Amino acid sequence: MIYALITLGVFITMEGVTWCTHKYVMHGFGWFLHEDHHEPGYPHVFEKNDAFFIVFAIPSMLLFLFGTYTEYTFMFFIGLGILLYGLAYFLIHDVLIHQRFKWFKRTNNWYFKGLRKAHKVHHKNMGKEDSQCFGMLFVPLKYFKEQM
Repeated sequence: MIYALITLGVFITMEGVTWCTHKYVMHGFGWFLHEDHHEPGYPHVFEKNDAFFIVFAIPSMLLFLFGTYTEYTFMFFIGLGILLYGLAYFLIHDVLIHQRFKWFKRTNNWYFKGLRKAHKVHHKNMGKEDSQCFGMLFVPLKYFKEQM
């Protein structure tokens, strides 16, 4: 039970980590990697922005490694929480919102529509400065209320 709580807690915490990383790193000193993501119609399968997946995957993999060295420890479940958030982020951001993979093209769910709207507002500003809506799974309620 404690390990499930650790995994869930890390998953939820990752939204805050992602928000901070998006606002202060991606739209800060890491803009050179994130900038192509804000270019409309970027023609490549991969973006420089995809490097951030690696940045988040490394600690998760290390936690899996050290968390199973002799037996399963809390580190494994921290890594699992990071991995599960990464999967959710991929499905929401790359599949649902940006349609990089055409898997969920016709969803009519109010929650997903709210996430899409908030991300669209984020991309409305094409530059590094003055963006808003840096979260991925938890965005301001006004975007959900518009979809209900």
